Amino acid sequence: MLRFTLHALIVIILTLLTQIGGIAYLLALAAARAIGTRRVPARLALFLLLYAGATLAANFTAPMFGRVPLSCLAGATDRLVVRSPLYCALNRNYVTPGVRDLAQALAAHMDQAFPGTITVALDANFPFIRGFPLLPHLSHADGKKLDFAFYYKNADGNFLNGTTRSPIGYFAFEEPAPGDELPCAGRNDWLTTRWDFDALQPLFPAYRLEEHRTAAAIAWLTTEGVARFHLQKIFIEPHLKNDLGVTDAHVRFQGCRAARHDDHIHIQVE
Repeated sequence: MLRFTLHALIVIILTLLTQIGGIAYLLALAAARAIGTRRVPARLALFLLLYAGATLAANFTAPMFGRVPLSCLAGATDRLVVRSPLYCALNRNYVTPGVRDLAQALAAHMDQAFPGTITVALDANFPFIRGFPLLPHLSHADGKKLDFAFYYKNADGNFLNGTTRSPIGYFAFEEPAPGDELPCAGRNDWLTTRWDFDALQPLFPAYRLEEHRTAAAIAWLTTEGVARFHLQKIFIEPHLKNDLGVTDAHVRFQGCRAARHDDHIHIQVE
């Protein structure tokens, strides 16, 4: 019973983390039984082999379900990059073709407006099944959502191309200044993903938001993104919206139960 519970727990965790990892694990257990091995290294090797095969297969089968992968293998001339191969390894890099086209067009615009600028994509969606949650996000479940990293500069004001404060692009927050708008002040929701990660903040480099590029990206999204790609919403924190001088109604606050959005830009299309 304990072994069954352990296997079930592993399947659940792998499924929540990668969507297809639980199936690969079950296939690995079946293959190990078929060849008569109980050695942990052999079972692990089988799982990794099957998982890699399933991940590769997802690249070719996901388009039949209306989603396409953003590539983690960016070349020297690519201006849209996924922050880390980890996103592709966990199958978190899938979007609808329309969102892919929007992301590529945004990157092309930023390169034209600020030559050489790289636009960094973060979490997208899983390859299959509408409504399957991409934890810890509350809405990345239909291929129509994508997060972009902010653009950053160092303490001397020099632009840091393709760089993020956090290794994965998340959780390094642009903290509000005294007097800034704080819509969640005083709330103590017990069911929330609005985590502050205070202990992590001193670990991140002291880069600053590159306001010109970040504001330009949001301006393009609220104009060309809306007109050409049917962009519906953008989420950033109110204090950043005010700091960047953004007034467009497509830029909204995501609510106090969702994750903070002063470390990235969230977009979604209709």
